[in-house]
Amino acid sequence: MKQRILAGFLATLLCAALSGCGGGSSASGSAGGQSTGGNGPAPATDSITVGISQDLDESLDPHLTVSAGTREVMFNVFEGLVKPTPDGDLIDAVASHHEVSADGTVYTFTLREGVTFHNGAAVSVDDVVWSIERCADAGEGKAPLVEAFSAIQSVKATDEKTVVITLNSAESEFLAALTTAILPKDYDAQATAPVGTGPFKFVKRVAGDSIALERFDGYWGEKPALKNVTFKIFESGDAMVLALQSGALDLCAHLTPTQAAQLGDGFQVLNGTMNLVQALYLNNAVKPLDDLRVRQALCYAVDKQQVIDLAGDGTGKPLGSSMYPAFAKYFDDSVTDYYTQNLEKAKALLSEAGYPNGFDLTITVPSNYQPHVDTAQVLVEQLKAVGVNAKIELVDWSTWVSRVYTDRNYQSTVVGVDASSMTGRAMLERFTSGYGKNFVNYANAEYDALFKQAQLVSSAGDDTELVNLYKQMQQNLAANAANVYLQDLGDLVAVRAGLDGYRFYPIYVMDLSGVKAG
Repeated sequence: MKQRILAGFLATLLCAALSGCGGGSSASGSAGGQSTGGNGPAPATDSITVGISQDLDESLDPHLTVSAGTREVMFNVFEGLVKPTPDGDLIDAVASHHEVSADGTVYTFTLREGVTFHNGAAVSVDDVVWSIERCADAGEGKAPLVEAFSAIQSVKATDEKTVVITLNSAESEFLAALTTAILPKDYDAQATAPVGTGPFKFVKRVAGDSIALERFDGYWGEKPALKNVTFKIFESGDAMVLALQSGALDLCAHLTPTQAAQLGDGFQVLNGTMNLVQALYLNNAVKPLDDLRVRQALCYAVDKQQVIDLAGDGTGKPLGSSMYPAFAKYFDDSVTDYYTQNLEKAKALLSEAGYPNGFDLTITVPSNYQPHVDTAQVLVEQLKAVGVNAKIELVDWSTWVSRVYTDRNYQSTVVGVDASSMTGRAMLERFTSGYGKNFVNYANAEYDALFKQAQLVSSAGDDTELVNLYKQMQQNLAANAANVYLQDLGDLVAVRAGLDGYRFYPIYVMDLSGVKAG
């Protein structure tokens, strides 16, 4: 249905341009379901195949992960001292319990009895100390692998079961950073044969094709019902749908409404949100996007609800800055409508900036993410109304990572940005001027100052003021049109009939430990 609506929308705009014949116009949690069709067989009781739309990072070392898609899959393999729950809470994992000093600067963790790595080695305090120090020790001139670990003063084992982390000053969000994977100290093949403590262990990888996991029978917690999980890579959405229909796949997340509608009987489609910020991300360092008036004009040219309706059949939550609703207290909904479509204002801003006839804009989009491609198509047509001649450049995922994310060699891109942990810092620090992963090159002195102040009040344990500062940072991003913010995408997960237990999380992960034959 969505593709028909989208095609009609594009055709109407083209017709209007040529002959004047017409014009155009949740936080994840409990999952609602609907039965749709499917002709494939019921899944095996202990083995499933899951469709994913991109290959994982070249290195599977979790401390070096770049893409959200890699974290999503490897969430099943790795655990930290604590781990997140579907409700957004943090519970002890590799640690059995922890204590925090009254002044918030000393964290004492007691390791859980009987936790072993997938290679059979028992988790020791040395492994924990090494894992944390590795992510905190940036090296000369480099940022820590985990930015929050810059607050660490020392990490010490006080006995065979106790690790004490001392901070330079209190950090109210610090515990969330300790979801960072605990890895074996003396293991040097983490990049190609990863070893963690999670409910599933890595078996093998066929680059560009699949990743195989197996139930870890030595897991300290409740054992998964599934014995084998294979993640099969499809860079074509159509091929993924065909695989679902044929029975080659049992589960697939991040489907578009059109794809979900093609499945037929035999599937339940669960409804959530992707827990990310989809936007037209702008390279603030290249012309003409280095001009605030141009960026604001793009924001005024876009009707984000129309994007949601046409590219997602109405699924998704409109956003106005770099935070999504699952962040609850940090999310500032007041900026959602900071810009409403105003074509005359957009044209005036462009004229004031020296572009009365608009300009050419390239939107680089990873071709394996159909929701981003569909969104870009709608944006191209909307931007025409203010004279911006946008064209879509489709690239494969590895090219996007290297050219856009790493080298920042692009004008604009449509992607979704997520958080590695449930902290406001994880979403907002990336836009500080000195941050190594600030791929949009946003540089704003007031924003940097707000972030520094936020870290100070976090050290003082003032959560109320921290929330206020994070909301001011969101307002800064909106006012300065850092990007053209669109939505938290709807997430449709197809689960073959006979499987139950899939759970949504408030971060971008796919937990298969609870999936089982119903």
